[in-house]
Amino acid sequence: MSLRANRVGEQMKKELGDIIGRKIKDPRIGFVTVTDVSVSGDLQIAKVYISVLGDEEQRENTLKGLAKAKGFIRSEIGQRIRLRKTPEIQFEFDESIDYGNRIETLIHELNAQNKED
Repeated sequence: MSLRANRVGEQMKKELGDIIGRKIKDPRIGFVTVTDVSVSGDLQIAKVYISVLGDEEQRENTLKGLAKAKGFIRSEIGQRIRLRKTPEIQFEFDESIDYGNRIETLIHELNAQNKED
């Protein structure tokens, strides 16, 4: 990833946190944290990685709400960041957090078993 794409991604991450947290009033959207934004080298596509507090249903509802608000979010980004063309936004769950939690749980279980033996 180019330095420019990296900078645009960081700027978008900051702005998206504000936009999603303050501007969107969709009740389906729960407590969302933007964990990372990966922008393609040509600045055409921005993959926005999110984590959502709650169960699977809340996660899915949040994704639907964000998909519905994508046009609004993109226009807000366009106003806040000076780019010739605002990248197309794709929302994805950040699986690394779940993966990390799963590993942590397994380690605790193994430690508990070792203490019993």
